[in-house]
Amino acid sequence: MELPQAAESVSIDEFFQIDVRVGTVLRAEVNEKARVPAYKLWIDFGELGVRRSSAQITALYRPEELVGRQVVAVVNFPPRKVAGFTSEVLVLGAPTEAGHITLLAPDAYVPDGSRVH
Repeated sequence: MELPQAAESVSIDEFFQIDVRVGTVLRAEVNEKARVPAYKLWIDFGELGVRRSSAQITALYRPEELVGRQVVAVVNFPPRKVAGFTSEVLVLGAPTEAGHITLLAPDAYVPDGSRVH
């Protein structure tokens, strides 16, 4: 059996061009216009301010469970329109065996806007 391959190699400099930060969800609501069920999130990134994200995480989370939760997100991708909502950051997660996205988050509280190293 052949093992899966990792993604193409990148340099450490290329990796550090991606700005990954921790923020706290301030508000979460269903994006009624989304074709695939998604939430609209407003996330506080400290000195970077509040940024918005569209996240397909409805299988494992309810909006009220997300408020106050810290998440990890890429904050320097260009904004994208998703079902009529401007998504400014990409919240990071990984699929469970069932294919549902579970969020990446720090194990302990860190200040909003902290950069992931």
